[in-house]
Amino acid sequence: MKMNVAVGIIILLVLLTCAPSCIYAEERRHLVNMTLVRKAAPLGAFCLDGSLPAYHLDRGFGAGARNWLLQFEGGGWCNDIPSCLERAKTRRGSTRYMTKFEVFSGILSNNASLNPYFYNWNRVKLRYCDGASFAGNAKFDNGTSLLYFRGQKIWEAIIQDLLPKGLANARKALLSGCSAGGLATFLHCDNFTSYLPKNSSVKCLSDAGFFLDERDIRLNHTMRSFYKDLLVLQGVEQNLDQNCTKSFYYPELCFFPQYALKYITTPFFILNSAYDVFQFHHILVPPSADRSGHWNRCKLNPASCNSNQIDVLQGFRRDMLLALRLFFQYSRRGGMFINSCFAHCQSESQDTWFADDSPRVHNKTIAEAVGDWYFRGRPSKDIDCPYPCNNSCHNLIP
Repeated sequence: MKMNVAVGIIILLVLLTCAPSCIYAEERRHLVNMTLVRKAAPLGAFCLDGSLPAYHLDRGFGAGARNWLLQFEGGGWCNDIPSCLERAKTRRGSTRYMTKFEVFSGILSNNASLNPYFYNWNRVKLRYCDGASFAGNAKFDNGTSLLYFRGQKIWEAIIQDLLPKGLANARKALLSGCSAGGLATFLHCDNFTSYLPKNSSVKCLSDAGFFLDERDIRLNHTMRSFYKDLLVLQGVEQNLDQNCTKSFYYPELCFFPQYALKYITTPFFILNSAYDVFQFHHILVPPSADRSGHWNRCKLNPASCNSNQIDVLQGFRRDMLLALRLFFQYSRRGGMFINSCFAHCQSESQDTWFADDSPRVHNKTIAEAVGDWYFRGRPSKDIDCPYPCNNSCHNLIP
Protein backbone atom coordinates (compact mmCIF):
# COMPACT_ATOMS: atom_id res chain seq x y z
CA MET A 1 0.00 0.00 0.00
CA LYS A 2 2.80 2.40 0.95
CA MET A 3 4.60 1.50 -2.29
CA ASN A 4 1.47 2.37 -4.38
CA VAL A 5 1.16 5.74 -2.64
CA ALA A 6 4.83 6.48 -3.29
CA VAL A 7 4.52 5.57 -6.97
CA GLY A 8 1.43 7.76 -7.25
CA ILE A 9 3.27 10.72 -5.72
CA ILE A 10 6.19 10.25 -8.14
CA ILE A 11 3.86 10.14 -11.15
CA LEU A 12 2.06 13.26 -9.94
CA LEU A 13 5.38 15.09 -9.50
CA VAL A 14 6.50 14.09 -13.02
CA LEU A 15 3.24 15.35 -14.51
CA LEU A 16 3.46 18.61 -12.63
CA THR A 17 7.09 19.07 -13.66
CA CYS A 18 6.56 18.51 -17.38
CA ALA A 19 3.03 19.89 -17.78
CA PRO A 20 1.68 21.01 -20.09
CA SER A 21 4.14 19.61 -22.65
CA CYS A 22 3.97 15.97 -21.45
CA ILE A 23 0.19 16.04 -21.26
CA TYR A 24 0.05 17.60 -24.73
CA ALA A 25 2.35 14.87 -26.07
CA GLU A 26 0.17 12.18 -24.50
CA GLU A 27 -2.99 13.67 -25.98
CA ARG A 28 -1.61 13.40 -29.49
CA ARG A 29 -0.33 9.82 -29.12
CA HIS A 30 -3.13 7.97 -30.90
CA LEU A 31 -2.31 4.34 -31.70
CA VAL A 32 -4.04 2.50 -34.55
CA ASN A 33 -3.92 -1.26 -35.09
CA MET A 34 -2.59 -2.97 -38.22
CA THR A 35 -4.87 -4.75 -40.70
CA LEU A 36 -3.31 -7.46 -42.86
CA VAL A 37 -4.79 -7.77 -46.35
CA ARG A 38 -5.82 -11.43 -46.21
CA LYS A 39 -7.07 -11.49 -49.81
CA ALA A 40 -3.79 -10.16 -51.19
CA ALA A 41 -2.24 -13.56 -51.93
CA PRO A 42 -4.63 -14.55 -54.79
CA LEU A 43 -3.83 -11.17 -56.39
CA GLY A 44 -0.10 -11.83 -56.16
CA ALA A 45 0.35 -8.89 -53.80
CA PHE A 46 3.27 -9.58 -51.48
CA CYS A 47 5.92 -7.60 -49.65
CA LEU A 48 9.52 -8.16 -50.71
CA ASP A 49 9.86 -11.22 -48.48
CA GLY A 50 6.49 -12.75 -49.39
CA SER A 51 4.58 -11.52 -46.36
CA LEU A 52 1.11 -10.03 -46.70
CA PRO A 53 0.75 -6.26 -47.14
CA ALA A 54 -1.00 -4.17 -44.52
CA TYR A 55 -2.55 -0.86 -43.59
CA HIS A 56 -3.86 0.94 -40.49
CA LEU A 57 -7.43 2.27 -40.57
CA ASP A 58 -8.88 4.73 -38.07
CA ARG A 59 -12.60 5.08 -38.71
CA GLY A 60 -14.15 8.46 -39.38
CA PHE A 61 -17.11 9.81 -37.47
CA GLY A 62 -19.78 12.49 -37.58
CA ALA A 63 -19.70 14.69 -40.66
CA GLY A 64 -16.51 12.97 -41.83
CA ALA A 65 -17.83 9.41 -41.75
CA ARG A 66 -17.96 9.20 -45.57
CA ASN A 67 -14.69 11.03 -46.23
CA TRP A 68 -11.39 9.21 -46.75
CA LEU A 69 -7.72 10.12 -46.41
CA LEU A 70 -5.15 7.57 -47.58
CA GLN A 71 -1.52 8.18 -46.65
CA PHE A 72 1.32 6.28 -48.34
CA GLU A 73 4.15 5.47 -45.94
CA GLY A 74 7.63 6.44 -47.14
CA GLY A 75 11.03 4.88 -46.67
CA GLY A 76 13.34 5.09 -49.69
CA TRP A 77 13.87 2.45 -52.37
CA CYS A 78 16.05 -0.51 -53.35
CA ASN A 79 17.41 -0.82 -56.88
CA ASP A 80 19.55 -3.95 -56.85
CA ILE A 81 19.32 -7.50 -55.50
CA PRO A 82 21.70 -7.12 -52.52
CA SER A 83 19.97 -3.99 -51.19
CA CYS A 84 16.49 -5.48 -51.74
CA LEU A 85 17.47 -8.73 -49.97
CA GLU A 86 18.71 -6.66 -47.04
CA ARG A 87 15.56 -4.56 -47.09
CA ALA A 88 13.40 -7.69 -47.05
CA LYS A 89 14.76 -8.46 -43.57
CA THR A 90 13.49 -5.15 -42.17
CA ARG A 91 10.21 -3.32 -41.67
CA ARG A 92 10.78 -1.67 -45.05
CA GLY A 93 10.37 -5.00 -46.80
CA SER A 94 8.21 -7.16 -44.57
CA THR A 95 5.14 -6.77 -42.40
CA ARG A 96 6.67 -9.38 -40.10
CA TYR A 97 9.05 -6.74 -38.77
CA MET A 98 6.61 -3.84 -38.64
CA THR A 99 5.08 -2.38 -35.52
CA LYS A 100 1.52 -3.64 -35.16
CA PHE A 101 0.35 -0.25 -33.91
CA GLU A 102 1.16 3.10 -35.53
CA VAL A 103 0.92 6.55 -33.99
CA PHE A 104 -1.50 8.72 -35.98
CA SER A 105 -0.48 12.37 -35.68
CA GLY A 106 -0.44 15.47 -37.85
CA ILE A 107 -2.65 14.97 -40.88
CA LEU A 108 -3.67 11.56 -39.45
CA SER A 109 -4.67 12.84 -36.01
CA ASN A 110 -8.24 12.31 -34.74
CA ASN A 111 -8.05 15.45 -32.60
CA ALA A 112 -9.86 18.50 -34.01
CA SER A 113 -7.52 20.92 -32.24
CA LEU A 114 -4.48 19.23 -33.81
CA ASN A 115 -5.92 18.40 -37.23
CA PRO A 116 -8.90 20.70 -37.84
CA TYR A 117 -9.66 19.66 -41.42
CA PHE A 118 -9.34 15.87 -41.51
CA TYR A 119 -9.65 14.73 -37.87
CA ASN A 120 -13.03 13.01 -38.35
CA TRP A 121 -12.32 11.40 -41.72
CA ASN A 122 -11.55 7.74 -42.27
CA ARG A 123 -7.74 7.90 -42.12
CA VAL A 124 -5.60 5.12 -43.55
CA LYS A 125 -1.85 4.59 -43.46
CA LEU A 126 -0.63 2.27 -46.23
CA ARG A 127 2.45 0.39 -45.03
CA TYR A 128 5.42 0.42 -47.40
CA CYS A 129 7.17 -2.89 -48.05
CA ASP A 130 8.04 -3.08 -51.76
CA GLY A 131 10.87 -0.58 -52.28
CA ALA A 132 9.52 1.04 -55.46
CA SER A 133 6.89 3.54 -54.30
CA PHE A 134 4.07 0.99 -54.71
CA ALA A 135 4.76 0.77 -58.47
CA GLY A 136 6.60 -2.44 -59.36
CA ASN A 137 5.37 -5.75 -60.74
CA ALA A 138 8.10 -8.37 -61.04
CA LYS A 139 9.72 -11.25 -59.16
CA PHE A 140 13.28 -12.44 -58.59
CA ASP A 141 13.97 -16.13 -58.00
CA ASN A 142 17.41 -17.65 -58.55
CA GLY A 143 16.63 -20.85 -56.70
CA THR A 144 18.29 -19.60 -53.53
CA SER A 145 16.73 -16.18 -52.96
CA LEU A 146 13.18 -15.04 -53.69
CA LEU A 147 11.99 -11.43 -53.85
CA TYR A 148 8.57 -10.10 -54.73
CA PHE A 149 8.53 -6.70 -56.45
CA ARG A 150 4.77 -6.25 -56.24
CA GLY A 151 4.15 -2.67 -55.20
CA GLN A 152 1.52 -2.10 -57.87
CA LYS A 153 -0.33 -5.22 -56.77
CA ILE A 154 -0.09 -4.12 -53.13
CA TRP A 155 -1.70 -0.80 -54.03
CA GLU A 156 -4.51 -2.58 -55.88
CA ALA A 157 -5.05 -5.14 -53.09
CA ILE A 158 -5.35 -2.46 -50.41
CA ILE A 159 -7.81 -0.46 -52.49
CA GLN A 160 -9.90 -3.57 -53.13
CA ASP A 161 -9.92 -4.25 -49.39
CA LEU A 162 -11.03 -0.71 -48.54
CA LEU A 163 -13.74 -0.26 -51.17
CA PRO A 164 -16.33 -2.47 -49.41
CA LYS A 165 -15.42 -0.83 -46.09
CA GLY A 166 -16.84 2.46 -47.32
CA LEU A 167 -14.26 3.86 -49.73
CA ALA A 168 -16.51 2.99 -52.68
CA ASN A 169 -19.07 5.51 -51.39
CA ALA A 170 -16.67 8.29 -50.46
CA ARG A 171 -17.98 11.84 -50.70
CA LYS A 172 -14.55 13.42 -50.27
CA ALA A 173 -11.15 11.79 -50.59
CA LEU A 174 -7.50 12.78 -50.35
CA LEU A 175 -4.61 10.58 -51.45
CA SER A 176 -1.42 11.61 -49.70
CA GLY A 177 2.02 10.35 -48.87
CA CYS A 178 5.44 11.24 -47.50
CA SER A 179 8.85 10.87 -49.20
CA ALA A 180 8.80 7.69 -51.32
CA GLY A 181 5.11 7.66 -50.39
CA GLY A 182 4.84 11.22 -51.65
CA LEU A 183 6.27 10.02 -54.96
CA ALA A 184 3.67 7.20 -54.93
CA THR A 185 0.98 9.89 -54.75
CA PHE A 186 2.15 11.29 -58.09
CA LEU A 187 2.21 7.80 -59.59
CA HIS A 188 -1.25 6.71 -58.41
CA CYS A 189 -3.27 9.92 -58.16
CA ASP A 190 -5.43 9.56 -61.28
CA ASN A 191 -5.81 5.81 -60.73
CA PHE A 192 -7.15 6.51 -57.24
CA THR A 193 -9.74 8.86 -58.72
CA SER A 194 -10.92 6.13 -61.11
CA TYR A 195 -12.02 3.92 -58.18
CA LEU A 196 -14.30 6.53 -56.61
CA PRO A 197 -17.77 7.86 -57.47
CA LYS A 198 -17.88 10.43 -60.26
CA ASN A 199 -19.54 12.99 -57.98
CA SER A 200 -17.00 12.68 -55.15
CA SER A 201 -14.39 15.34 -54.49
CA VAL A 202 -11.00 13.66 -55.00
CA LYS A 203 -7.63 15.39 -54.63
CA CYS A 204 -4.00 14.42 -54.03
CA LEU A 205 -1.20 15.70 -51.82
CA SER A 206 2.51 14.89 -52.00
CA ASP A 207 4.69 15.63 -48.97
CA ALA A 208 8.45 15.66 -49.66
CA GLY A 209 7.91 13.61 -52.81
CA PHE A 210 8.95 16.13 -55.45
CA PHE A 211 12.33 14.51 -56.14
CA LEU A 212 14.31 16.50 -58.68
CA ASP A 213 16.10 15.22 -61.75
CA GLU A 214 19.18 17.13 -60.64
CA ARG A 215 22.90 16.66 -61.24
CA ASP A 216 24.99 16.23 -58.10
CA ILE A 217 27.91 18.48 -57.17
CA ARG A 218 30.15 16.37 -59.47
CA LEU A 219 27.67 16.93 -62.32
CA ASN A 220 26.62 13.28 -62.34
CA HIS A 221 23.00 12.17 -62.77
CA THR A 222 23.18 10.05 -59.62
CA MET A 223 19.43 9.90 -58.98
CA ARG A 224 18.50 9.34 -62.61
CA SER A 225 20.87 6.38 -62.75
CA PHE A 226 19.45 5.03 -59.48
CA TYR A 227 15.89 5.25 -60.79
CA LYS A 228 16.82 3.59 -64.08
CA ASP A 229 18.12 0.52 -62.25
CA LEU A 230 15.05 0.58 -60.01
CA LEU A 231 12.63 0.57 -62.94
CA VAL A 232 14.37 -2.32 -64.67
CA LEU A 233 14.71 -4.46 -61.54
CA GLN A 234 11.19 -4.01 -60.21
CA GLY A 235 9.24 -3.86 -63.47
CA VAL A 236 8.00 -0.33 -62.88
CA GLU A 237 7.92 1.04 -66.45
CA GLN A 238 4.71 -0.81 -67.35
CA ASN A 239 2.91 0.99 -64.52
CA LEU A 240 4.03 4.52 -65.34
CA ASP A 241 1.77 6.95 -67.19
CA GLN A 242 1.91 5.82 -70.80
CA ASN A 243 1.43 9.33 -72.16
CA CYS A 244 4.54 10.33 -70.24
CA THR A 245 6.71 7.39 -71.28
CA LYS A 246 5.77 7.94 -74.93
CA SER A 247 7.04 11.50 -74.63
CA PHE A 248 10.53 10.63 -73.38
CA TYR A 249 13.26 8.44 -74.78
CA TYR A 250 14.26 7.50 -71.22
CA PRO A 251 11.25 6.04 -69.33
CA GLU A 252 12.93 6.57 -65.97
CA LEU A 253 12.25 10.29 -66.38
CA CYS A 254 8.56 9.60 -65.78
CA PHE A 255 9.43 8.40 -62.27
CA PHE A 256 10.40 12.01 -61.54
CA PRO A 257 7.38 14.13 -60.52
CA GLN A 258 8.54 17.16 -62.53
CA TYR A 259 7.92 15.20 -65.75
CA ALA A 260 4.90 13.16 -64.61
CA LEU A 261 3.00 16.10 -63.11
CA LYS A 262 1.74 17.55 -66.40
CA TYR A 263 -0.17 14.32 -67.14
CA ILE A 264 -2.08 14.26 -63.84
CA THR A 265 -5.64 15.57 -64.18
CA THR A 266 -6.75 15.25 -60.53
CA PRO A 267 -6.28 18.43 -58.42
CA PHE A 268 -2.86 18.24 -56.78
CA PHE A 269 -1.06 19.90 -53.85
CA ILE A 270 2.74 19.86 -53.53
CA LEU A 271 4.22 20.24 -50.05
CA ASN A 272 8.01 20.36 -50.10
CA SER A 273 11.01 22.04 -48.61
CA ALA A 274 13.12 23.95 -51.10
CA TYR A 275 16.08 22.49 -49.17
CA ASP A 276 14.66 19.00 -48.71
CA VAL A 277 17.12 17.14 -46.49
CA PHE A 278 16.90 13.81 -48.30
CA GLN A 279 17.55 15.43 -51.65
CA PHE A 280 20.34 17.56 -50.18
CA HIS A 281 22.06 14.44 -48.80
CA HIS A 282 21.35 11.93 -51.58
CA ILE A 283 20.71 13.81 -54.82
CA LEU A 284 22.67 17.06 -54.59
CA VAL A 285 25.53 15.84 -52.37
CA PRO A 286 25.44 12.02 -52.32
CA PRO A 287 28.32 10.26 -50.53
CA SER A 288 29.72 9.18 -53.91
CA ALA A 289 30.20 12.86 -54.84
CA ASP A 290 31.79 13.91 -51.55
CA ARG A 291 34.20 11.16 -50.57
CA SER A 292 36.43 13.64 -48.72
CA GLY A 293 33.55 14.65 -46.43
CA HIS A 294 33.89 18.33 -47.30
CA TRP A 295 30.12 18.75 -46.91
CA ASN A 296 29.71 16.82 -43.65
CA ARG A 297 29.45 19.82 -41.30
CA CYS A 298 27.11 21.63 -43.70
CA LYS A 299 24.86 18.56 -43.86
CA LEU A 300 24.63 18.38 -40.09
CA ASN A 301 23.90 22.07 -39.62
CA PRO A 302 23.12 24.61 -42.39
CA ALA A 303 24.61 27.35 -40.19
CA SER A 304 27.98 25.63 -40.72
CA CYS A 305 27.80 25.87 -44.52
CA ASN A 306 30.33 28.17 -46.13
CA SER A 307 29.36 30.78 -48.73
CA ASN A 308 30.09 28.49 -51.68
CA GLN A 309 27.95 25.73 -50.20
CA ILE A 310 25.11 28.15 -49.55
CA ASP A 311 25.32 29.22 -53.21
CA VAL A 312 24.98 25.57 -54.27
CA LEU A 313 21.95 25.14 -52.01
CA GLN A 314 20.35 28.31 -53.38
CA GLY A 315 20.93 26.94 -56.86
CA PHE A 316 19.09 23.76 -55.90
CA ARG A 317 16.18 25.86 -54.66
CA ARG A 318 16.11 27.80 -57.94
CA ASP A 319 16.03 24.56 -59.90
CA MET A 320 13.12 23.27 -57.84
CA LEU A 321 11.11 26.44 -58.41
CA LEU A 322 11.95 26.30 -62.11
CA ALA A 323 10.67 22.71 -62.28
CA LEU A 324 7.45 23.88 -60.60
CA ARG A 325 7.03 26.98 -62.77
CA LEU A 326 4.43 25.66 -65.22
CA PHE A 327 2.43 24.10 -62.38
CA PHE A 328 2.53 27.39 -60.51
CA GLN A 329 1.45 29.43 -63.53
CA TYR A 330 -1.17 27.26 -65.20
CA SER A 331 -2.67 24.84 -62.69
CA ARG A 332 -5.90 26.51 -61.56
CA ARG A 333 -6.84 23.66 -59.23
CA GLY A 334 -3.37 23.00 -57.87
CA GLY A 335 -1.72 24.17 -54.68
CA MET A 336 1.75 24.27 -53.20
CA PHE A 337 3.58 25.07 -49.99
CA ILE A 338 7.32 25.35 -50.61
CA ASN A 339 9.07 26.44 -47.43
CA SER A 340 12.73 26.99 -46.62
CA CYS A 341 13.05 24.54 -43.74
CA PHE A 342 15.83 21.98 -43.76
CA ALA A 343 13.38 19.13 -43.25
CA HIS A 344 11.94 16.05 -44.89
CA CYS A 345 8.25 15.12 -44.48
CA GLN A 346 6.12 17.65 -42.63
CA SER A 347 2.52 16.40 -42.77
CA GLU A 348 2.65 13.53 -40.26
CA SER A 349 4.58 15.41 -37.58
CA GLN A 350 2.34 17.48 -35.33
CA ASP A 351 5.06 20.08 -34.79
CA THR A 352 5.24 20.90 -38.48
CA TRP A 353 1.65 20.17 -39.56
CA PHE A 354 -0.35 22.30 -37.12
CA ALA A 355 0.96 23.69 -33.85
CA ASP A 356 1.55 27.08 -32.26
CA ASP A 357 5.15 27.16 -33.49
CA SER A 358 4.69 25.32 -36.80
CA PRO A 359 6.55 26.59 -39.88
CA ARG A 360 4.60 29.29 -41.69
CA VAL A 361 4.65 30.88 -45.11
CA HIS A 362 2.63 34.09 -45.55
CA ASN A 363 1.53 33.54 -41.94
CA LYS A 364 -0.14 30.21 -42.78
CA THR A 365 0.66 26.81 -41.34
CA ILE A 366 0.86 23.81 -43.66
CA ALA A 367 -2.51 22.53 -42.40
CA GLU A 368 -4.16 25.88 -43.09
CA ALA A 369 -2.71 26.07 -46.61
CA VAL A 370 -3.90 22.54 -47.42
CA GLY A 371 -7.31 23.20 -45.86
CA ASP A 372 -7.81 26.40 -47.86
CA TRP A 373 -6.91 24.54 -51.04
CA TYR A 374 -9.02 21.44 -50.43
CA PHE A 375 -12.16 22.89 -48.89
CA ARG A 376 -12.30 26.43 -50.21
CA GLY A 377 -10.99 25.76 -53.69
CA ARG A 378 -8.36 28.44 -53.38
CA PRO A 379 -5.34 27.96 -55.67
CA SER A 380 -3.05 28.37 -52.67
CA LYS A 381 0.53 28.59 -53.91
CA ASP A 382 2.84 29.69 -51.15
CA ILE A 383 6.58 29.96 -51.78
CA ASP A 384 8.92 30.90 -48.96
CA CYS A 385 11.79 33.35 -49.19
CA PRO A 386 15.31 31.82 -49.43
CA TYR A 387 17.12 30.47 -46.38
CA PRO A 388 17.75 31.84 -43.77
CA CYS A 389 14.95 34.43 -43.79
CA ASN A 390 12.14 32.36 -42.20
CA ASN A 391 12.51 32.19 -38.42
CA SER A 392 9.53 29.82 -38.04
CA CYS A 393 11.42 26.94 -39.67
CA HIS A 394 13.68 25.93 -36.77
CA ASN A 395 15.73 24.47 -39.67
CA LEU A 396 15.57 20.99 -38.21
CA ILE A 397 17.60 18.27 -39.88
CA PRO A 398 16.27 14.82 -38.89
